[in-house]
Amino acid sequence: MLDWLPWSLLLFSLTCDTGAFYVPGVAPINFHQNDPVEIKAVKLTSSRTQLPYEYYSLPFCQPNKITYKAENLGEVLRGDRIVNTPFQVLMNSEKKCEVLCGQSNKPVTLTVEQSRLVAERISEDYYVHLIADNLPVATRLELYSNRDGDDKKKEKDVQFEHGYRLGFTDVNKIYLHNHLSFILYYHREDLEEDREHTYRVVRFEVIPQSIRLEDLKADEKSSCTLPEGTNSSPQEIDPTKENQLFFTYSVHWEESDIKWASRWDTYLTMSDVQIHWFSIINSVVVVFFLSGILSMIIIRTLRKDIANYNKEDDIEDTMEESGWKLVHGDVFRPPQYPMILSSLLGSGIQLFCMILIVIFVAMLGMLSPSSRGALMTTACFLFMFMGVFGGFSAGRLYRTLKGHRWKKGAFCTATLYPGVVFGICFVLNCFIWGKHSSGAVPFPTMVALLCMWFGISLPLVYLGYYFGFRKQPYDNPVRTNQIPRQIPEQRWYMNRFVGILMAGILPFGAMFIELFFIFSAIWENQFYYLFGFLFLVFIILVVSCSQISIVMVYFQLCAEDYRWWWRNFLVSGGSAFYVLVYAIFYFVNKLDIVEFIPSLLYFGYTALMVLSFWLLTGTIGFYAAYMFVRKIYAAVKID
Repeated sequence: MLDWLPWSLLLFSLTCDTGAFYVPGVAPINFHQNDPVEIKAVKLTSSRTQLPYEYYSLPFCQPNKITYKAENLGEVLRGDRIVNTPFQVLMNSEKKCEVLCGQSNKPVTLTVEQSRLVAERISEDYYVHLIADNLPVATRLELYSNRDGDDKKKEKDVQFEHGYRLGFTDVNKIYLHNHLSFILYYHREDLEEDREHTYRVVRFEVIPQSIRLEDLKADEKSSCTLPEGTNSSPQEIDPTKENQLFFTYSVHWEESDIKWASRWDTYLTMSDVQIHWFSIINSVVVVFFLSGILSMIIIRTLRKDIANYNKEDDIEDTMEESGWKLVHGDVFRPPQYPMILSSLLGSGIQLFCMILIVIFVAMLGMLSPSSRGALMTTACFLFMFMGVFGGFSAGRLYRTLKGHRWKKGAFCTATLYPGVVFGICFVLNCFIWGKHSSGAVPFPTMVALLCMWFGISLPLVYLGYYFGFRKQPYDNPVRTNQIPRQIPEQRWYMNRFVGILMAGILPFGAMFIELFFIFSAIWENQFYYLFGFLFLVFIILVVSCSQISIVMVYFQLCAEDYRWWWRNFLVSGGSAFYVLVYAIFYFVNKLDIVEFIPSLLYFGYTALMVLSFWLLTGTIGFYAAYMFVRKIYAAVKID
């Protein structure tokens, strides 16, 4: 039974969108009647600016004592600043209308500066994110799928928007959502007759409204009366003067059949699951069809080549022919800059191990969106600890390439790629600091990351590099000549850039649908949870990169060009070029970013993604090609 459990979990996560396994180890909170349910604020976000802000960066009503939640590394890097709010919500207790702060005769007054800031945030399409019992607030959107038919036949397609809009603009006027109607759903737990019922929060919705000061009637007990029907006017915010208003809220509870284990399904429901399955099946069929064709062609061609080369009576004729056997004395000649090559490949191995483990663990449901920041925290720590594997592979390859300065090579492996990432992130962070955004990484967190880098990753890379360098180097099947062979003039299609364009099409085509959902999750504040799909796409990516790399190195060796080390590493990562092109397309067509700093952030982080993806795919392709080259030269008889 225990042996089958992991596989049953894997199958479940691949075939089902819901599940009770998504957050192991977290116990539900049971509430009794009239127990307080704390409403906390997370942050303000906008897909137009990509700059998150703290909740109290705007003049919202504040509690007597502001308390920030202790956050993990992932939450800090995401810009979350979870803080308490003055909303008083009791389990299964209704509130018609309550004034949040201020008195009946003394509304909240926004200064000119505060009014200008609120108006600016509303015009930038900012959303407010709150949580209750770790459930994010959502705004219900009802879309009608049958627009042309009769009204009675129209079917409602209910979707949810994360958070709620801070306000809206209409005819160049700016209005603030100053009344929030909370709708919380609870599930009543079945208990024995003598015991008191317990409740669990299973959904958190909000209906934001804008109601002007004159239409809200408040009494001395902080209760208020909402205007009836559509007679009220919205609360306008004039950025050129002081504005007076009430912040109010109401609470409504409804019983639900949704169980606690399935409460996130509402937030994660996607209407594009069929498109997802279609794209995955399409990618699998195309990739494996092309892989099968390529494998058959390569195997048949190689068998013919090896049979010709191994004919003892035709050795002289064979040596005069062109082909990959002619470069056997140079194919394993160490390339230029072997230290940098082995360092980049070591970082690629580090990335590969980290991504594989993160996707697999997330697919089993252990890094769900309910564990806020867990995905990024796990990725950071795993990258640090995978340094031992990156160092080992880099050290062994460096010794194979006749390198001698292992200490310098280990330092290069530990600092080259992480140094570029840290440098770009630090420059971008300075711009975010200048905007006073919560997305700016605080200085203590930056120091902690540096300590992790130099205290965990660097020693582990040195440890792995030491053992890798001491290990027997890769056994190359043929000896290298002392004098390099002259390389004939190459055809135009053997150009490096043409090779990148050709090699990148198949891997990118296998994953570009998934790329859309990943970009939506990153840049449009959506939840990404379909890690079962992502794991399949990752496997397809590995297979397609390996196939293309083998084909490209075979063509290069047949053209009698033995300088394949660097070229194959660059060409195998050709799909990263298409990721860059897609990112530019996504920026132009999907995002409404016009300012300089948000654009800089987008392209800065995109550059990091493209660099990491190039390292990952280049490493996969390089090792596939290296194994292939060693295999084919071991199969021929060399005099």
